[in-house]
Amino acid sequence: MRAAPQCAEDPALASAMLVPIGAGTSISLTDTGRGPAVVLIHGWPVTAVHWRHVVPVLLRAGYRTVEVEARGLGDASSGRGDHAKATLAREVLAALDAIGVRRFAVVGHDVGATVALLMAADQPGRVAALAVEEEVSPGIEVESEEADSYPSWHLPLFTAPEGVAERLLAGRLDATVDAYLGGSAGPAGLDFDAHVAYMGAYATDARLAATLALYRSATDDATAVRRAVRRRLPMPGLAIAGRFGRGGQVAEALSHAVGRVHSVVVRDAGHYPAEESPDAVNGALIPFLRAA
Repeated sequence: MRAAPQCAEDPALASAMLVPIGAGTSISLTDTGRGPAVVLIHGWPVTAVHWRHVVPVLLRAGYRTVEVEARGLGDASSGRGDHAKATLAREVLAALDAIGVRRFAVVGHDVGATVALLMAADQPGRVAALAVEEEVSPGIEVESEEADSYPSWHLPLFTAPEGVAERLLAGRLDATVDAYLGGSAGPAGLDFDAHVAYMGAYATDARLAATLALYRSATDDATAVRRAVRRRLPMPGLAIAGRFGRGGQVAEALSHAVGRVHSVVVRDAGHYPAEESPDAVNGALIPFLRAA
């Protein structure tokens, strides 16, 4: 593994790298700034572009940002191997070790939030704060209803028996990703350029196996999460949700994992509050991190 990089204070001089994690695989990281570290892990089907409105604000507030693309997520990471979220969590922790990040806050979006939760459960002494954006982790049951506009059709499709989903989606993954992005963003919709970037990252048959593997691990993920939340974790939690996304479910789910939960439900956002309403997200995230 490579030595710890010299982090730049200027975002234009950010250190982007592939960090080996063993077995011939690696994780893509972008390491920027100085100060307390904030690790950012996005979900499916987006890339680190998701954090484009968050990172500059964190840097101005005096934080070091580490944008992570875990295996199977983003457009620069290897899709080989086990995609259980506990495995991805261990890999991200190993990558952080490799660049010299010992203690950090972690912000996770969608699937990336389950990875973040399992990181916090695996090594709670390293995690100062846990922020979850638009995720109800497998294994946690909630009573609140999600928004009617939030799509759930992708879950049975991606978890169909092996061979069935492949036949249904081969040559059609572009249309599937396009439909999910459009449906999950809510009325405001995603920025056009970001939507196009995400399509380019995911909407090819080369990404199909990794996409299906991320969702087919749901049973293992649920087992890992239930084990992780048997006792509430010691760090504070921030739940970030869109009114047209998971809504109140996010805070309810996070309350199963940590004892102290702060919550923001962004009025005009769908599944991507950090992109659709960045002022509201940054306005909640920065005070939360400072308090933690």
